[in-house]
Amino acid sequence: MLTPTRYSLLLLALAACRDAPEPSAPPALTLSPGWTAVLEGDSTRLTATSPNAQGDTLDAATLTWSSSNPAVADVDAAGMVHGRTLGSARIGATYQGVSDSTEVAVVPPVLVGAGDIASCSFNDDEATAKLLDSIPGVVFTAGDNAYPNGAIAEYTLCYDPTWGRHKNRSRPSPGNHEYNTLGIGYYTYFGRLAGDSGVGSYSYDLGTWHIVSLNSNVSMAAGSAQEQWLRADLAAHPTTSTLAYWHHPRFSSGEHGSSTAPQPLWQALYDAGADVVINGHDHTYERFAPQTPAGTLDSARGIRAFVVGTGGAALYQFPTIAPNSEVRDNTTRGVIKLTLHPTSYEWAFVPAAGGTFRDSGTGACR
Repeated sequence: MLTPTRYSLLLLALAACRDAPEPSAPPALTLSPGWTAVLEGDSTRLTATSPNAQGDTLDAATLTWSSSNPAVADVDAAGMVHGRTLGSARIGATYQGVSDSTEVAVVPPVLVGAGDIASCSFNDDEATAKLLDSIPGVVFTAGDNAYPNGAIAEYTLCYDPTWGRHKNRSRPSPGNHEYNTLGIGYYTYFGRLAGDSGVGSYSYDLGTWHIVSLNSNVSMAAGSAQEQWLRADLAAHPTTSTLAYWHHPRFSSGEHGSSTAPQPLWQALYDAGADVVINGHDHTYERFAPQTPAGTLDSARGIRAFVVGTGGAALYQFPTIAPNSEVRDNTTRGVIKLTLHPTSYEWAFVPAAGGTFRDSGTGACR
């Protein structure tokens, strides 16, 4: 039973608890971007944010910066990263006892990769991974990276020993096989390299080029969240040269054929003056002449498209040749290498050991 005295004391205690300041949350720290590429001799600035810091963006001088490999990339007290030589380094920052880090790849202006890559039931992904061993640059994937379901075990056991040895310089995209398990293995394995978990659309810069990785396993319709994000991203990066990649092709002569589903993404890219699109899904190599989203030849403003589903999976036939298809091959696994100049680009299909097919050429940016 509460006496009047005890009741008064209880009220005072409750009032004290109510008026006491809430304990401050532990500081948090996020470095941005979560991955970045820098050319040799160039620099890029990282930013640090904390939701508990006034103004959100932290003064770089209040952080302690570090590099895991200063010979490759070092960082100064202002968060400016300097690319010294080819390789990768983790740049870290510490603020009030908490830390975060981000991967920095020091690369030439080269994008190299393919789709339809790895499985524990075949070894051809090792042959294409060996090509990557000798081609510096940013590695992209055009989806269906780990068969048959993109599970984390398949990434760990099948993809990681081959293409995974280039993970630090990779920027992937997911395929339909990844979405057999809702992309869980894909996002778990790649983490921040794959953009925001569950979304799959992100962008980055490589030299003077703006690069966009998209997710053809979610809605691509006009007005969809992805299409609206793409248009906003392109408007925020009005560069001379733009390249995009994802899994399902708008145009293909392979067994899956052309799909109209990605046409709204093509339209957004075409409207923004993009130059190149790369896809997988059909296990072939194919190059198209520059064309519109509707498939009309357009040498002045058209986008050049490649299908490069040659990362390791069994190759497909060409049942019907699509309009504007210039070059096709279904005999050779390999990767496409794009050298990105400020106003032009070079492409080269590089065959795996034993392959004889090659394709190369140059294009001017729109």
